[in-house]
Amino acid sequence: MSGLSLEGSCHCGAVRFAVASHTPVPYQLCYCSICRKTSGGGGYAINLGARMDSLSIEGAEHLGVFRAEIHDEDGACRLSGAERNFCTRCGCHLWLYDPTWPELVHPLASVIDTPLPEAPARTHIMLDFKPDWIPLQAAPQDRTFARYPDASLEDWHRAHGLWAE
Repeated sequence: MSGLSLEGSCHCGAVRFAVASHTPVPYQLCYCSICRKTSGGGGYAINLGARMDSLSIEGAEHLGVFRAEIHDEDGACRLSGAERNFCTRCGCHLWLYDPTWPELVHPLASVIDTPLPEAPARTHIMLDFKPDWIPLQAAPQDRTFARYPDASLEDWHRAHGLWAE
């Protein structure tokens, strides 16, 4: 169960990491307010999937964790279980870890230094939260979702023959 080896780093270089990924294609663009505001310069963020047990970190002493407040439609506020890891020196968002799926870690494609494969199609998610100023640039082969997609990272990669062994 090796997967493709990916290396990443923050902007200032204080944090470097390596991880193994079976799902290394940056295809899923998330427009939720959390992703967009913490790491989405284009109005979205692209998270990859990787094996948590393969994560190795240099400069871990420079890591901070942010857990977002989520405001539900009924006005209730709860703290997200997801942990957004970032460099405390330069503020760069590096990866997301959610204890709901302890075997996974989700590095941001934007911080990966290893060349990544090009996606044959993209999936645009959380469009209910996309501001009007962000143009939706969906190609004819792309899929769009108001909230969550109907396929997991693994399902999408396998369906497109892109699962990395």
